[in-house]
Amino acid sequence: MEWGTVSTASMAGMVFSLIVSMGLPIALAVLFSRKFKGQLMTIFVGAGTFIFFAMILEQLLHAVVLSAAGTALTSNVFLYALYGGLAAALFEESGRYIAMRFLMKNNLNRENALMYGVGHGGVEAIMLMGMVSVNNLLTSAMINNGGISEVMAQLDAATAQLTYEQLTALWQTPAFMFYMGGVERVSALALQIGLSLLMFRAVKNGRRDCLLLAYGLHFLVDFLTVIAAGVLPTLAVELALVVISAAALWYAIRICWEETQA
Repeated sequence: MEWGTVSTASMAGMVFSLIVSMGLPIALAVLFSRKFKGQLMTIFVGAGTFIFFAMILEQLLHAVVLSAAGTALTSNVFLYALYGGLAAALFEESGRYIAMRFLMKNNLNRENALMYGVGHGGVEAIMLMGMVSVNNLLTSAMINNGGISEVMAQLDAATAQLTYEQLTALWQTPAFMFYMGGVERVSALALQIGLSLLMFRAVKNGRRDCLLLAYGLHFLVDFLTVIAAGVLPTLAVELALVVISAAALWYAIRICWEETQA
């Protein structure tokens, strides 16, 4: 096995994504709790809802559906994007609705909806990008200092070869790609906060249009991300996500702050 060297620029991108994924949710939690007097407990409601509905229930569905459908689903990009978008919207937005309708019924206001969004999007960022960034950094350091050879020596030949093929991405991937994970998490966190405000308006004021918009936006973003990833450069996809997420957040903030809090 011929080991490469993970560049300093690539490792800097991993650090950037790590800081964004873990630091931004914490910073927003502190800011919103101080500026808007949101309750910190609401963050844990958002985080717990995401874990239960997206990381447990949704993953159980994926295990069943993908096992039954096999390559008929995964080999068709359109069907895979359609299924993935529908599943994500169904579980995450239903979880968001249930949490606000029942768990937050005594303290449901726009300030706590903001906090909920930070918890929901924050734990998503930590689990999907923060932990990956930590693992990439530690593995990259082991590759660069030669320590990875000792780990690989403990594996059987087949596992070692598979592991090697997976790790080659760390030095073969262009450095800017490691920054894109952090950019994506910024967009995702903005979208999750916007969706939380829309769902707050739907639950608090009975706005069915906001309810449908929350489900529809979530589906649309996930669907288009999968479709676009196959035909557009990564930078273009991330730019599109930034624009959509920013627009969704702006609209949600505008309608929520125009409404007189009940």
